[in-house]
Amino acid sequence: MSRIVKIGNVEIGGKSPLVLISGPCVIEGEEITYQTALFLKELTQRLNIPFIFKSSYDKANRTSKDSYRGPGLKEGLRILKSIKEALKIPVISDVHCVQEVELAAQVLDIIQIPAFLCRQTDLIYAVADTGLPVNVKKGQFLAPWDVEYIIEKITSRGNENILVTERGSCFGYNNLVVDFRSLVIMRQFGYPVVFDATHSVQLPGGKGRTSGGQREFVPYLARAAVAIGIDALFMEVHKVPEEALCDGPNAWPLEKLEELLRIILNIEKVIRDV
Repeated sequence: MSRIVKIGNVEIGGKSPLVLISGPCVIEGEEITYQTALFLKELTQRLNIPFIFKSSYDKANRTSKDSYRGPGLKEGLRILKSIKEALKIPVISDVHCVQEVELAAQVLDIIQIPAFLCRQTDLIYAVADTGLPVNVKKGQFLAPWDVEYIIEKITSRGNENILVTERGSCFGYNNLVVDFRSLVIMRQFGYPVVFDATHSVQLPGGKGRTSGGQREFVPYLARAAVAIGIDALFMEVHKVPEEALCDGPNAWPLEKLEELLRIILNIEKVIRDV
């Protein structure tokens, strides 16, 4: 059993209920981001699912220089702070360099280390030093047992508030595959394990200047991960995925989210009763 990590009024790990970490990939504007957060809050309250809102103020790892990245650090954090305070929900976003961390820590309840940066020691130290919970996305290039050394970097700074997230591994070119053994292996390190059901179906660079995705497989991977045993489910969502400015092909439609979450809750109940 993993330790419990507290994020605002949400507990992840131990015997705590499954947590949903969800939101649009990137902040596309204040109103649409707020409305998405409100929809998710109301839905998760109705289903009694603990919820953390996720959206990025900057996507610094886009395929093309012409791709939309977001509103940037200061404006993005302002929007996230406004949503956090208005809806009284914890928020998470990712940081990409040491210089961002101080400002991000003033707003975020949990800081995310992007998969491509999960071995950047100075960035990990800077995030760990905030004392805030840290969500580490396992790099597409890492074996699950290599995550132990990332955890050691964080704990060496006196921070034990750690989540580790599976988001698929490189499988040839422009494709990812999920090895579900990783969820079992990473749980052995004693920290809550998260499964990213939407990035796991991404096809990196699969459309040339942008990434593709196979969102039709999101429900199957999510259900499998919950059946194996995870502490939180990470899903990027959008009202109209085809119009999303980032990662639309692997985003899950808001209108289909409740149906999927109800199935997830049924699976979780069976697992808890075993």
